[in-house]
Amino acid sequence: MTKIFRERKSSGMRLRFIHKRKALVTFLLLLMAAGALLAQTSPHGRVVYLSYEDAKPILEAEAEILPQELKGRSPSELALDWPKWVARHDAEIRARLAQGDEDTLVNFLLFGMSYTRQPRITQKQIQQIGQQQNGAVAANNPALANLASSLQSRADDLIRAMAAPGNNDRLLFARRLLVEQKGFRLDTTEGREKAKAYLIASVVRVLGEFNNYARILEAARVEGASEEFIQRSSLFRTRGLSSDTSLLPNYALEEALKAIQSRGLLTAGSVRRVAIIGPGLDFTDKQEGYDFYPQQSIQPFAIIDSLARLGLARADAMRVTTFDLSPRVNDHLQRARQRAQRGQAYVLQLPYDTQAQWKTDAVHYWERFGDRIGSPLAPIATPSGVTALKVRAVRVRPAIASMITPMDLNIVLQRLDAPQSERFDLIIATNILVYYDTFEQSLAMANIERMLRPGGFLLSNNALLELPFSRLHSVDYSTVVYSDRPGDGDHIVWYQRAAD
Repeated sequence: MTKIFRERKSSGMRLRFIHKRKALVTFLLLLMAAGALLAQTSPHGRVVYLSYEDAKPILEAEAEILPQELKGRSPSELALDWPKWVARHDAEIRARLAQGDEDTLVNFLLFGMSYTRQPRITQKQIQQIGQQQNGAVAANNPALANLASSLQSRADDLIRAMAAPGNNDRLLFARRLLVEQKGFRLDTTEGREKAKAYLIASVVRVLGEFNNYARILEAARVEGASEEFIQRSSLFRTRGLSSDTSLLPNYALEEALKAIQSRGLLTAGSVRRVAIIGPGLDFTDKQEGYDFYPQQSIQPFAIIDSLARLGLARADAMRVTTFDLSPRVNDHLQRARQRAQRGQAYVLQLPYDTQAQWKTDAVHYWERFGDRIGSPLAPIATPSGVTALKVRAVRVRPAIASMITPMDLNIVLQRLDAPQSERFDLIIATNILVYYDTFEQSLAMANIERMLRPGGFLLSNNALLELPFSRLHSVDYSTVVYSDRPGDGDHIVWYQRAAD
């Protein structure tokens, strides 16, 4: 499979376009992006945009798949227009956060437990809904009719809860999206009906998108597992940027680190500086996430935990930087860091649905998670009537939480500019690069390359195009299966940076 990664050709790849935004919105986003950029400095470097000189080899190698506004331009024209294109595209990428927030709201509607007594919608039920034409439910199918009724009731319950959200972070988020951004009035019957229609339409849209993704993957699967993985690696390139996250990809990362260590490619105590691209926020994930506990970010703590368990790093001697576009994610981690510096612990709630058919090793990972960074804590109570759910809780030591530094950074177009002594030993990017097309992924690879020390690793669950002039190439990959559910697992590819 590694050989296939290297042999991917740009000539057969389809050009993807990002929808144009209204001029005023784009202008405002440009100002916001510029303001965020100016503010992003740290003792170890500053955030800078990818220069034309750094991008030039990629522009030449991928001339056939460039965005339309960059195609057919001479080098001098590209050099002149590059800063403007980068700033504009940065704003366009950031604008995709709004669509991602709408997708998060759909997850909240389908899987939330805190605002309703209706059962969570299952993956099997989602597939059944999606198979209906335009989301309509067949009148002669009682099970689907009941499911549609449950979805309607969920929408009613969510709207009722949003009208009086209290201090519930998730409900406040949903209210801001529907009331402040979408303009729905929840204090009138007409406004509530319009909000409900919007929620149901959003569910239909998301299910339609996932049905389309399933068809794309099925067609690729016919050509082989490698082609399916390649297709999966940029599957969400036109989708909104979502920050939802879950536990199990971190199990796959620990297994990859273990395999890399066994090969002698990383040695004891060799990892000191780590970057995590898109650390995510557990809002209401469709498989492992729930909403009856406070929002939390899992991956930064999981990576510290795994590196300490394997002896690749000392838990008290690591420096972890997170890169994310989402103000919600960055603000959450910044507040956690500030509380930790005042001596407050960070609490992680770890749910495990015993009906999810996790593999034995995945269950063992869940059982030991956090033993190197904290101590067990009595978990939050599960909602009444939920019998198949087990929950662990870990109290993460303040010293661990305080070592995490969040930064606003668009990995496609920006990087942390730092001296070689401050470059990262390890960069993690799972379920992130899948949101970008091949050209954008190549730009991201150039930024990642510049942030890694020679010999450092990027771990990603994406097959990324490896251009001949790049110093970042795949060494191997590892595969982890999470459960008996079809397709439930990850390939983690090990990309290593060569010396200059």
